[in-house]
Amino acid sequence: MSEGTVEIAVLVGSLRKGSINRQLAQVAADNAPQGAHVTIVEGLGELPFYSEDHDPSTDDAAILPAGVAALRESVGAAHAVLLITPEYNGTIPAVLKNAIDWLSRPYGAGAVSNKPVGVIGAALGRFAGTWSREDTRKSVGIAGGRVIEDVEVGVQTSTLGENGVSDPELVGQVVAAVNRLVDEVAVAA
Repeated sequence: MSEGTVEIAVLVGSLRKGSINRQLAQVAADNAPQGAHVTIVEGLGELPFYSEDHDPSTDDAAILPAGVAALRESVGAAHAVLLITPEYNGTIPAVLKNAIDWLSRPYGAGAVSNKPVGVIGAALGRFAGTWSREDTRKSVGIAGGRVIEDVEVGVQTSTLGENGVSDPELVGQVVAAVNRLVDEVAVAA
């Protein structure tokens, strides 16, 4: 992490390498504004489901799984977090919810505590994943993140044109979301 650089951790709720949500994360990383660095956090699919039996903050004998420690370290070192979510059966994907659960601990001092968090995403349905984004905001807010409500990009995947996520208007929306998080970090500093 460079001094003076705003670090943004991105968590993607889709595990498919070629997913549109993964592509949106790459757009965010590739178009990070000057003075910001966007990192896509990998490995969410390898995390065990959250259990207090594996959480040292609730059980002194527990050993934190290595992947969870790496996730907490990545997000903990970031100044802000961007969550990018598809919508599965009308709500947040399990892999993203599980990551939020691990990041919420120890209660009141988890890796997302008081960090600006934005939520964007893409889904097939006509509402472009609105329910998933709302549920993700609710979950990460309860987990301690400071949800930035005006970070709002919802992509209806069935309407993407031939340029896909490279469409200049969509790239502009993703860049605006990242810029909003950068601004929020600057305000808090």
